[in-house]
Amino acid sequence: MPIALGAVALALFVPAAQASVPLTQISSDPFTNSSSQHFTEVEPGSFAYGSTIVAAVQQGRFTDGGGSGIGFATTTDAGTTWEHGSLPLTTFAGGPFFRASDPSVAYDAKADAWLIATAALGATDWSVVVDRSTDGGHTWGDPITVAPATSQTSFDKPWITCDNTPASPYYGNCYVQWDDVGASMEVEVSASTDSGLNWEAPQTPANVTHAIGGQPLVQPDGSVIVPITDDSYQLSSFRSTDGGESWSAETPISFAHTPPLAGGLRSGPFTSAGMNESGRIYVAWQDCRFRPHCGSGGANDIVYSSSADGVAWSPVRRIPIAPVKSSVDAFLPALAVDRSTDGSHTHLALTYYYYPQANCQYATCKLDVGFVSSVNGGATWSASRQLAGAMSLSWLAATTQGPMVGDYISTSFTSDGLAHGIFVVAKPKNAAGFHEALYTTAAGLQPAFQCIVPKVVGRTLAGAKTALTRHNCRTGTINRIYSRTVKNGHVIAQKPHAGAVLAPGTKVNLVVSRGPRP
Repeated sequence: MPIALGAVALALFVPAAQASVPLTQISSDPFTNSSSQHFTEVEPGSFAYGSTIVAAVQQGRFTDGGGSGIGFATTTDAGTTWEHGSLPLTTFAGGPFFRASDPSVAYDAKADAWLIATAALGATDWSVVVDRSTDGGHTWGDPITVAPATSQTSFDKPWITCDNTPASPYYGNCYVQWDDVGASMEVEVSASTDSGLNWEAPQTPANVTHAIGGQPLVQPDGSVIVPITDDSYQLSSFRSTDGGESWSAETPISFAHTPPLAGGLRSGPFTSAGMNESGRIYVAWQDCRFRPHCGSGGANDIVYSSSADGVAWSPVRRIPIAPVKSSVDAFLPALAVDRSTDGSHTHLALTYYYYPQANCQYATCKLDVGFVSSVNGGATWSASRQLAGAMSLSWLAATTQGPMVGDYISTSFTSDGLAHGIFVVAKPKNAAGFHEALYTTAAGLQPAFQCIVPKVVGRTLAGAKTALTRHNCRTGTINRIYSRTVKNGHVIAQKPHAGAVLAPGTKVNLVVSRGPRP
């Protein structure tokens, strides 16, 4: 049955090591079973559509795989307020499964439905399931099986997406991709034509790919591109141009050059992908190829490649988070692309974890969260900005593969052009247990920290001032005039115009209505 738990706002938090970017905790582990670690949340996924963001996260992490449940956090006002709860998925939350893992989020615009895909452990093994919400992400229905477990299968790392372009011949289709560990990580994909209520028999790429961590994206013409990584760190992609009826063989993107992380922190070379308005796909991953001593204790950068068709990929480019010879080690990228931007004006936002000092040990490593962005398709990038940290590895949930914040995190753009990183922050443990929970910035971040002038015509003066501040602009002169057509206190005109990219703090002058002349 539909369920929403603990739908309340959580506290504002400013990490002690930095005070310039306030954070908001948006979820917490509600479970108390003695078999897993509390209070822990790891591995968030998110998706934004309009001013709504839905995030999902593992709660109560088991050391040997999965969590006690999957939590959700929803905002309908671009991150100003949040509500949160847990899906009716596991026995701890009224569902049929024992554990759950690997959440990802999608929105189906045709059906106005939100979907969260997860791997769920039952009596046999891990299944792929989807929970749906038809009320804007506030309550969630019982899990729907996409791929049931058998004694020969063990499904892992599902990722979901939907076709939201009305002109696409497959508008409203949704797709879930996963791998089967029981078949040496064979890649499978299933499609749904009714907003996730029913799912077709799984398909495989033409060359029966063995890989993990795919992230499907749907282009405006309905083509589905899936970037993915195999166990030898080869990054590739495959695609469907017929609504998921068939899938191509893999096309190479690049090889990921990445050493194990210091301190034993759990992290794989999974890709993070996004797409701009015309359908160009950007794929980012951690890689040390541009650094000295790559592969022998060297540090990672975040790098990326892009493609218009999922077949021909651009040369790998380095994101300049830190100087090439610095000690900064960057990893676990979460790349977002603003789908309302295109070409040389494509906006990119990247949230990531990093060590300021790569050469550290479990007891000495300090884990931070960073953010960089670009407003010109990656031609140039902003200076890096610390969002959270420093965290000790002993504050993180323990797993058989090392201390964990997640195999991935997430970043999403809302329709106001602001980026929202969704990530895990930990504080020191106390008598109650861990304090590892899901956070985001208290306000969305403007790409490149420039003043990108928002449209404020038609807003109230108070709303216009808030929007200008959030976009790194300032309110300039305010000229009040009488108007028979615009309500008192609403903006009639602005200068500079909406969309102008200017220096941070640029003043925007406003003409505000005084209402009709008496």
